[in-house]
Amino acid sequence: MQRADSILSWDKILVDIKDYVFHYNIDIPKAYEDARTALLDAIGCAIESVSRSAELRNILGPIVPGVVTPGGFKLPGTSYQLDPLKGSFDLGTAIRFMDHNDCLGGADWGHPSDNLGAILAVADWLCRSAGSGSVRHTGPPLTIHTILTAMIKAYEIQGCFLTYNAFNAHGLDHVILVKLASTAVVCWLMGLSEDQTMAAISHVWMDGGALRTYRSGSNTIPRKGWAAGDACMRAVHFALLTQKGQAGARSPLTFPRWGFYDSLWEKGSFNLPQGFACWSIQHLFFKVMAVEGHSISALESMLVQYQRLRDRDLDAKKHIATIEIRTNGAANMIINKPGKLSNPADRDHCMQYALAVSLLKGDIPAPEDYLDESPFANSAVVEGLRSRMQIYEDPQFTKDYLDLEKKSIPTGITVTLTNGEKLPEVLVEYPVGHVKRPETLARVREKFDRNMRLQFSDAEIQTIKTAVEEGDNMPISDFLDLLVRNHEGHPKL
Repeated sequence: MQRADSILSWDKILVDIKDYVFHYNIDIPKAYEDARTALLDAIGCAIESVSRSAELRNILGPIVPGVVTPGGFKLPGTSYQLDPLKGSFDLGTAIRFMDHNDCLGGADWGHPSDNLGAILAVADWLCRSAGSGSVRHTGPPLTIHTILTAMIKAYEIQGCFLTYNAFNAHGLDHVILVKLASTAVVCWLMGLSEDQTMAAISHVWMDGGALRTYRSGSNTIPRKGWAAGDACMRAVHFALLTQKGQAGARSPLTFPRWGFYDSLWEKGSFNLPQGFACWSIQHLFFKVMAVEGHSISALESMLVQYQRLRDRDLDAKKHIATIEIRTNGAANMIINKPGKLSNPADRDHCMQYALAVSLLKGDIPAPEDYLDESPFANSAVVEGLRSRMQIYEDPQFTKDYLDLEKKSIPTGITVTLTNGEKLPEVLVEYPVGHVKRPETLARVREKFDRNMRLQFSDAEIQTIKTAVEEGDNMPISDFLDLLVRNHEGHPKL
């Protein structure tokens, strides 16, 4: 007799994700144009992190020093050739580590290009291994066009879930959605069946999610820079295990008592705003400044106030009594941090710190301004300015932030001088990096060129851009070969 639980239907969300990944046809040219921009931006972020962060370089590379994986993934900006698990961790971490990659906001928020850690590592490994005959590939062609398709779908899965579902309200970190989206598209890339894909996805929900502790208050630590890489690695592992015959659970979300909804979602269920399509890739926010994304509108506002002070020969240190900052709920939750800041990871997620530094510099903070050795890190002047700031949520700003038609990221800043005079509020709703700002695309391209020049010549950069923009049929391994570097100055690379 067949057991009752063996004939259960798959949870509908698993079916919906699987159907989207395997059967949705992307027929909007702009989606592919935006994916090309996002791919280049993510590669540039990885090169920036590898080039600038000794802390990142210390955790890159094979677990056993000196090992070169035959047919393995070539990590951009290095000479490492890695297995797909460590490769997905390393690239996901490199893209994310300096908090400079693209983002999407909603009830929760996240960084969709994190998924490229899994997508590129698996695709490159499969491409090289299939070429050598060590792996039989049954999935889609391993070309740049396929990578762009996988990106669009991973971005959409992550974006649809974070729009109305606040994982942070349940104490869970948003990288659970990287694990979900990456698992789904990696299964498709690897040629797994539709049932195998749902089985792998079921493990994401049974796995639960990481706690947001490492992004919060005095517990903010560098794990926030490698959490996405960890999610990519986990996603690839689920796909590999399923490929080897490991079963999944059909109702990981809805199973009474032990399912995700009852155990971790207070017996609720997910709210998805629309069917999966290609909305997310077309509504990205690109981070063209090295600051937490929700603070960019505040920084633009503050630099206007800074210029007003300068025009009147006033000194921020002496003549500011209070700074009133009204912002959206997401910014208030993530980066409103009074009190002591313990480390770079803490500082780069503090709006008050970024604004104080911008007032003293007359410019946006640079990555080195968050480091322990920065003159701002232990500055009494910075602390004095932070203490004069009052941040609060404006409910209308939060409503506009969540509105799928508007999707603004508003912050307004009012400065009161020591003589009682108020400088009028400066309000920025659509900061640079937003799709509604005309200069965003040009700034993203400038950012890519600037990051890539840390390791590549202008001729090499143009070749890389041409490959992404015109080389749809280029094998992904040929593309990754363009990004290999040998680092005599960095023995670990």
